[in-house]
Amino acid sequence: MAVKRIVANIQAEKLDAAKAFFGDILDMDIVMDHGWIMTFASSRLMAPQISIATEGGAGTPVPDLSIEVDNLDEVYRRISTAGLVIEYGPVTEAWGVRRFYVRDPFGRLVNILTHD
Repeated sequence: MAVKRIVANIQAEKLDAAKAFFGDILDMDIVMDHGWIMTFASSRLMAPQISIATEGGAGTPVPDLSIEVDNLDEVYRRISTAGLVIEYGPVTEAWGVRRFYVRDPFGRLVNILTHD
């Protein structure tokens, strides 16, 4: 038996906002759209992961989602241009990641990061 995939399900009323955040800002592809559910994905091969934490590191709250990107500065620029509030960072952490926290349009705390 093997876990093939882990999907984060976020309840929302405005799927347009999801497309703007996950599609336009984070460049994720819509791989399924039934009108009542949209699934976004990356074409990169990823291993299923789930993190269990008592804190988010550096004394921060545990984020709802962590999204690793290949160009943190570009995503930060897009987030700022969209007028979204950065809640933490950008900062280079002692464990080798550069990251910032932002809330998605549905209020979920998202850790956007890159490994240095």
